[in-house]
Amino acid sequence: MPIASINPTTSETLKEFAAIDSRQIDEKLASAGRAFQSHRKSSFEERANWLGAAADLLEKEKTQLARMMTLEMGKLLGAAEDEITKCVKGCRFYAENAERFLSQQEIPTETARNYVRYEPIGPVLAIMPWNFPFWQVFRFAAPALMAGNVVLLKHAANVPQCALAIEDVFRRAGFPDGVVQTLLIETDAVRSLIDDPRVKAVTLTGSERAGSEVASAAARQIKKSVLELGGSDPFLLMASANLEAALKTGVAARIQNAGQSCIAAKRFIVAEKIYDQFIADFVAKMRALKVGDPLDPATEIGPLATEAILRGVDEQVQKSIAAGAKLLSGGKRIDRPGFFYEPTVLADIPRDSPAYREEIFGPVACFFRAKDAAEAIEIANDSSFGLGASAWTNDSAEKELFARALEAGMVFINSMVASDPRLPFGGAKRSGFGRELGAEGIREFVNIKTVSVAGPAGDRPEAPSSKHQAPEKLQ
Repeated sequence: MPIASINPTTSETLKEFAAIDSRQIDEKLASAGRAFQSHRKSSFEERANWLGAAADLLEKEKTQLARMMTLEMGKLLGAAEDEITKCVKGCRFYAENAERFLSQQEIPTETARNYVRYEPIGPVLAIMPWNFPFWQVFRFAAPALMAGNVVLLKHAANVPQCALAIEDVFRRAGFPDGVVQTLLIETDAVRSLIDDPRVKAVTLTGSERAGSEVASAAARQIKKSVLELGGSDPFLLMASANLEAALKTGVAARIQNAGQSCIAAKRFIVAEKIYDQFIADFVAKMRALKVGDPLDPATEIGPLATEAILRGVDEQVQKSIAAGAKLLSGGKRIDRPGFFYEPTVLADIPRDSPAYREEIFGPVACFFRAKDAAEAIEIANDSSFGLGASAWTNDSAEKELFARALEAGMVFINSMVASDPRLPFGGAKRSGFGRELGAEGIREFVNIKTVSVAGPAGDRPEAPSSKHQAPEKLQ
């Protein structure tokens, strides 16, 4: 796949980039290794100052960065600005909390003084997707950098300008040379990077296939990996719920980012008692949505990111209809320049169709009827994915049941699934493993080292203070 910015609204090629060669890759790896030896010894205070400066730059340049994002991958301009704002929050959250999250933990026993240290591991390769081109990177990079690691970014081939802009923000914020580097490389060069001993771990957000290949390659080298592989998130709706709020949120949860979100609501599982009215209202709202130029503030759905994604969504829809799914609205490409697809609703979906088994990464809502909460859970869990789930009910017993029984990494009751720097983010089953964000996210790429000092209490030395120092600087 060529490394190029192609405007999804017009199909116009904005800019093309040459992939770096093997010599340049080696130079960047060497630079990352040198940078790590210095960065691991920097203090939390220094890192927090740099990350805070990055947040300030993002905030100051939000308008131009958001516009670049919209032109490069088609995100609504307002949503792009919100994404930059979330990156700002993520940076400031880890600047303020990393030292606390990584402070040494005391675990005394009768015969020894024991404590746990959290130490950085080195250069981490980040293989990032195009759908949230800034947030996906910052939610990994902010904690990784605060932990003392360095970042090698292999971004999606269709957002090279975003990738280079991210590196530039970190550089201008004061992070030393080599601490954050963008690698404009072809996909077939990733395997050799994972195999390289200078790369200590890898994180990927992407497809099941990509996750399987990356995790397998990392495992062969005995390297840590974290995977976020998307999902087919259920949206469960019971009769006791606030139906007006559920309708408004459900439509928004399905069409966010033109449906190109791993945590977008994709399967709507509705109680039989309210099914007919809710689906009629949902279809009406989907048909009324304004599709158009993502730079226009009135637009509610922009284009899909690439021609290939558009073709893939349409193929899934047509195969599902051919298998017996009922088309209630949409169902085809919009006849205009760019990569636009009609807001689509499918119902009566057969188990052997793509709409039942696969993630549809576009504005396509799939509806299922359930007799009660138990059947709704059964349908929701009948999936190989398990990233997020949104459940709507005002019954306290059903709330507890959904929280306990839904097979997902995240369950949101009476709200849409969303990422928050304060909350761990990740999935179960084939949606991946490991966590981003929260305290759990910063501890994914560290060496959790146990230290035990034996002897009588009076003979045991005190563990050194971590105040304003990174764990690696403690001696």
